[in-house]
Amino acid sequence: MAGELEKALRLHQEGRLLEAEPLYRTHLQRQPREFVALHLLGALKLQQDKPAEAITLIEAALAVDQTSGAAHANHGLALAALRRPAEALASYAQALAIDPDNADTLAHRADALCDLDRLMDALQSYDRALTINPRLVAARVNRGLALRALGRSAQALADYEFALSIDPVAAEAWNNRGIVLQDLGRQREALTSYERAIALRRGYVEALFNRGNILLDLRRLPEALASYAEALAFRPDFAEAYCNRGHVLADLRRPEDALASYERALAIKPDHADALIGRATMLAKLDRHDEALAEYERLFAARPEMRGLAREIVGCSAAVCRWATSEALIARVIEDAVSGRSAADPFMLLGFEGTPRQYLAIATNWLRHWKIERRTRTWNAAVFATDRLRIAYLSADYHRHATAHLIAELFELHDRERFEIIGVSFGPNERSELRSRLIKSFDRFYDVTTRTDEEAAALVRELNAHIAVDLKGHTTDARIGILAHRAAPIQASYLGYPGTTGGDFIDYIIADPIALPFDQQEFYCEKIVHLPDSYQVNDRRRPIGRRPSRSEVGLPDEALVFCCFNNSWKVNRRMFEVWMRLLAAVDGSVLWLFAPNSAVAGNLHSEARALGIDPGRLVFAPPVDLPEHLARVALADLFLDTLPYNAHTTASDALWVGVPVVTCLGTTFAGRVAASLLNAAGLPELVTRTLEEYAALALRLATDRQLLQSVGAKLSHCKPLFDTDRFRRHIEAAYRTMWDIWRRGEPPRSFSVDPAP
Repeated sequence: MAGELEKALRLHQEGRLLEAEPLYRTHLQRQPREFVALHLLGALKLQQDKPAEAITLIEAALAVDQTSGAAHANHGLALAALRRPAEALASYAQALAIDPDNADTLAHRADALCDLDRLMDALQSYDRALTINPRLVAARVNRGLALRALGRSAQALADYEFALSIDPVAAEAWNNRGIVLQDLGRQREALTSYERAIALRRGYVEALFNRGNILLDLRRLPEALASYAEALAFRPDFAEAYCNRGHVLADLRRPEDALASYERALAIKPDHADALIGRATMLAKLDRHDEALAEYERLFAARPEMRGLAREIVGCSAAVCRWATSEALIARVIEDAVSGRSAADPFMLLGFEGTPRQYLAIATNWLRHWKIERRTRTWNAAVFATDRLRIAYLSADYHRHATAHLIAELFELHDRERFEIIGVSFGPNERSELRSRLIKSFDRFYDVTTRTDEEAAALVRELNAHIAVDLKGHTTDARIGILAHRAAPIQASYLGYPGTTGGDFIDYIIADPIALPFDQQEFYCEKIVHLPDSYQVNDRRRPIGRRPSRSEVGLPDEALVFCCFNNSWKVNRRMFEVWMRLLAAVDGSVLWLFAPNSAVAGNLHSEARALGIDPGRLVFAPPVDLPEHLARVALADLFLDTLPYNAHTTASDALWVGVPVVTCLGTTFAGRVAASLLNAAGLPELVTRTLEEYAALALRLATDRQLLQSVGAKLSHCKPLFDTDRFRRHIEAAYRTMWDIWRRGEPPRSFSVDPAP
C-alpha cells in the first residue's frame, strides 16, 4: 500500500495527474483517513481547477491532522478560487501560525487581502514574502497590481521589471507591465509589452484586449479592430471586447456596425453601462433619437449616480425638442459641470441659459475630465525668421460641413507672397467636390486622422508653422488635445466654437466687437482679437441651386412664410411660444423649420397644438445639399432667430439669398453672432435687445409687406459681410500683429484690427 501511495506521489510530481488520481483513490478505499493521501488528492483537484472537491478532501485531511501548514495553505487557495477571500485569509493565518516564514503562504495571504481591498495590509504581506524570497515572480506581479490600484504606477513598473529580470517569459508580467506603462503615458512601450505577452502565450485574451485598447489610443483603428477580433475568437463571450470594438467602429464612422457590436456586448452582459451608453449614442447618430432617449432614461433610472447620463438625456431631448425632459435636468447638469462634480460638453450647453462665468468653468472642467493639459515647449526663434508666415488651419470639417462652406474662399485668397497656408485635417474624406476644392486651396495639406494628438502636434512643429488656428474648439470631432501639445508658438481659436475653450494653451480667440466685447475678457482664457465688420468669413462662391416653387417644398403659395433653419437643439420653449404668438397674429402665415431628425416634427406638432395653433401651419424641411438649401431658403419672407444660441451659418445663408433675419442680442458669444452679421450686412435695425422687441419687430415686418421688401432690398453681396477679400486683409493683419507681439517676446494681449479701406 505504501508503494501505491509513493507511485501516486511520483506521478503527481511529474504532472501526470490523471494517472495519479486513481492510485490516490484506491489507497483511500483501503485507508480512508490517510492524511497524506487526502491532502495530496485535494491538492491535485486544486490543480485541476476543481476547488470545491479540493476543499472537501483537504478538510477531511485536516480533520485527521491540524498541524500541517501546507494543508491549511492549500485549503486557503481552494477557498480563494471559490471567491471566498475572508475564509481563505483565516486558513492562511492558521498556516502561518505553524510556518510563519513561508514566503508562498505570505504571498497568497497578500492576494486575499487584495481581494478584500485591504491594499496596504496586502503590501506588507507581499514585502514580508519577498524579503524571504525575492525571486517569487507571482508575488512581484501581484504586488504590482496592488501598487497600481493605489495609484503608484511607477513603483508597480519597477516590480514588473524585477519579475521579468528573473523570468523573461512571464507573460502576465509583460501584460501588466503594459498596463502601467499605459498609465504613465508611455503608449508605444506599452504596445511592445503587450505584443511580447501575446507572443509568449497563445490566446492570451487579456493582452489582446489591452493591445486593442492601446491601438485605439494611438488611433491605429484598423489594427485595434483586428486585435479585438482576435480576442473574441478565443473568448466569444467577452463583452468588454465587443464594447470597445464598438468604440473603434464609431471612430471609423461606421455607426451601424458600432451599434451591432454594442448590442453583442449587451446580449452577453445586459447591464454593461459603457455598452448601453455606446448603443444610445449610435442610435442618436442614426437619427433614432426617441430610441436613444429611452435608452438613456432607462439607464439613468437604474443608475442615477452616473451624473454623465443626465447630460446625455439633456442633449438628446433638446435635439428632438422634447423640452419637458431637458428642462427638468438642465439646472443639475449645469451645476455639476460648473462645480466639476461631472463633466459636460461645453458646446451642447451653449444652447441653454448660462453665464459667461459658468461657461468658462464648464470648459475648464471638460478639459480636466479628458486630462487635456498644457505641454510647454521652447522655440528656436531663428527657425521662424521669415517674412512669410506659415499658418496651419486645423479642422475635422474639410468636407461638406458648414465651416467649410464659410471658409473655403479665404484659403484661396490668402496672400501667398506673405503667407503659406497649411491644412491639417482629422475628419472624414467623403471625396466631394468641396473636399477637393479645399485641398487645392492649401499650399500643403496633411491628413492626421490616424495620428495621435501628440503626433499631429509634432507634425505641425516640424512644418515650423508660426500660427496654428483651431477651427473646432469643443464642437463635434474636435481634437483640442493637438493644441495642448503646443503645435506652434502662437495658437488661436477661430470660427468653429463661439466660446472660451478653457485652455491656457490657446493664446487668442478671433472675434469682433459685437460678438465678443472686450468686457468679456475675464471669462476667456484666450486674449480677444477684434476684426472689423464681423468675425465670420463668407464664401462668395457658394453656389445656389435651381429655385423650386413653394408647392414643391410644401409651402402655401400666398402665405407669409416665417422660417428658422437653425438646428433643432437651438429651438427652445421660450422661442417657440413667441413664434406661435406670431402665427396667431398673422393670418394664414406658416413657420418653416429644419427637421434634422424624425422626432422633431411630432414633438413640435404637439407643442403647437398645446398652444392653440394648428400643427399644419408648421412645415418641416429635411436636410439637403447646400445649393438646394440656399435655393429653397430664398422662398421664405422672414428668418426668425433663436436665443440663447443664434443662427450662425444659417443666418449668413439667409442674408446671402436676400432673406432678412430678426435677432435678439444675447449675453454670450453664441447669442450675439447674428447681431454681428446683421451689422456687417448693413441691417443693424433688425437687432433687438429683448424678446418683446423681437416679437414686435417680427410682427411689424410680417404685417407691412412694403417695409419688409425695403429691408430685403438693402441686402447686397457687396456689403462687408460678403466681401471675402476685405475679410482676408483683416485676418491677415491679425496674424501679423500676433506674430509681432511674439517676436518681441511679449505675452499675448487683446487688440483690435483697423478696418481696411
